[in-house]
Amino acid sequence: MPSPSSLKWINIEKYPLGTPDAPALKATIDDVRAQLQARGCAVLSNFIRPEALQAMAAEAAALAPQAYFTQAQATVYGGEPDTNFSEDHPRRYMAKRQNGFVAGDYIAMSTGLRQIYHSAELKGFLASCMEVDQIHEFGDPLAQLVVNVVRPNHTHIWHFDSNEFAVTVLTQPAEAGGEFEYVPNIRSANHENYDAIQQVLEGRSDTAHLIDLRPGDLQIFFGRYSLHRVRPTRGTRDRHTAVLSYSKQAGMLGKPEKTAKIFGRKLTSHDAAENLRMRDDQLTD
Repeated sequence: MPSPSSLKWINIEKYPLGTPDAPALKATIDDVRAQLQARGCAVLSNFIRPEALQAMAAEAAALAPQAYFTQAQATVYGGEPDTNFSEDHPRRYMAKRQNGFVAGDYIAMSTGLRQIYHSAELKGFLASCMEVDQIHEFGDPLAQLVVNVVRPNHTHIWHFDSNEFAVTVLTQPAEAGGEFEYVPNIRSANHENYDAIQQVLEGRSDTAHLIDLRPGDLQIFFGRYSLHRVRPTRGTRDRHTAVLSYSKQAGMLGKPEKTAKIFGRKLTSHDAAENLRMRDDQLTD
């Protein structure tokens, strides 16, 4: 029997996650697969019920003051520049972090954000879209579920994600700007593709896609392989996005150095996981 605590937040009339054999759901899965194959990203409009979206937006807004902000600079890989490379190399390209993150351990189990993240129906739907038997919740207590906060006239710099793919729900848009921009599958598990990344960072590439997400849209995105950013926001209102991270492998955690930069802290589990890295690729985070 579907879990009412999770499905009450989802627009099941349009996306019947509680009815796996529904023709409408099968058509949606086929469409998502096609979008991911073609562009490395899929958007499901109005995935969250309008009345539920109001509650989720209020949750995110209440959590936003707990976001960790830093003015430190970082590479697109989240760490320090690697001086083994030339000064103009992507491994040494630096930009100032401007966005903030509310860590997952601040988000209570009673929230709609948590109920959606842990939803068995959503995870089953995502597994079908990915054409795998099962997907796993990201094992990182800080990064598995976060609220991304971009303040007015700020940006979220070009970067890659630690986890293979993420699911996002925009809960509060900026007054203007703040579009999501990405270059799909610019790298692979076996190839960093530094030349193409350098072209993007230097503004010499026309390969980027631009998406103007709307509140309540669900975005499925291969963030580990696709370089992406949030363009500068304008106006007086924050941009809030819930980021739900999953993995095809169980027990995945972010690197300690990157975690500390993003959240201002790390856990003992991050150090322990670093000694037992469970990656199916050798990419720089």
